[in-house]
Amino acid sequence: MPVWNRHGLLAVTLNLQGGSPEGYSQSQPWINSAFNPDGTWHPAYFNRLRKILDKADELGMVVILGLFYFGQDQFLKDEAAVVRAVDGTAEWLLNEGYRHVLIEINNECDIRYDHPILQPARVHELIRRVKDKKRKGGRLLVGTSFSGGKLPTEKVVRESDFLLLHGNGVSDPARIGEMVRQSRALPGYRPMPIVFNEDDHFDFDQPVNNFRAATAAYASWGFFDYRMKNEGFDEGYQSVPVNWQISSARKKGFFDTLKEITGGLP
Repeated sequence: MPVWNRHGLLAVTLNLQGGSPEGYSQSQPWINSAFNPDGTWHPAYFNRLRKILDKADELGMVVILGLFYFGQDQFLKDEAAVVRAVDGTAEWLLNEGYRHVLIEINNECDIRYDHPILQPARVHELIRRVKDKKRKGGRLLVGTSFSGGKLPTEKVVRESDFLLLHGNGVSDPARIGEMVRQSRALPGYRPMPIVFNEDDHFDFDQPVNNFRAATAAYASWGFFDYRMKNEGFDEGYQSVPVNWQISSARKKGFFDTLKEITGGLP
């Protein structure tokens, strides 16, 4: 994390439910969840989370903390368990005094979630629920994300503190800038950060790419780095086992571009 930070990286995305460590998995037979079926949580997950949050705080970095992932949410037995998981996580963060955490209710809410409250028509209820929790006059900032190339719904826009977009499937950098402009024109939008916290398009050696297109439109951009077929161990922050160093040409391309844009840190 200090190495990333010196290149100008200001935020990382985590999720309390396992994602897709194979890159794009057709199924997820494993159970990798910080939450028990009733919505209570495993201390081991939160102990690891605490270490990352504390280090990020030390470095002046933000953590975008996702709570749910499609392919894993079905292991919570009912809607009450989902609500309990949201409440428990938000209250833990507030009680611990973490002020550098942004909540992403779920990754790509418009993908195959089992619980209706995690789907686009109702996920704003959970965003509002997190916003309503306060400690010492402060609260957590919260939103959710949609799948690649999609824009958030009006209800999500109105409730969110920031908008999370994904660039997966968007091969034309011009579309990235268009998504930002369209998001700012959505009903309910008011000045707020727009963040691409997932994009699997790189081309860092090209003068035009999704990264540069997002920042040119004054949006943040996030590097979704997964290991493709026939690639070695060093490739892919998304794919396990992970080499967390800047250990591949693709990682180096991202961090060199990042440092060029930000100037890095002393």
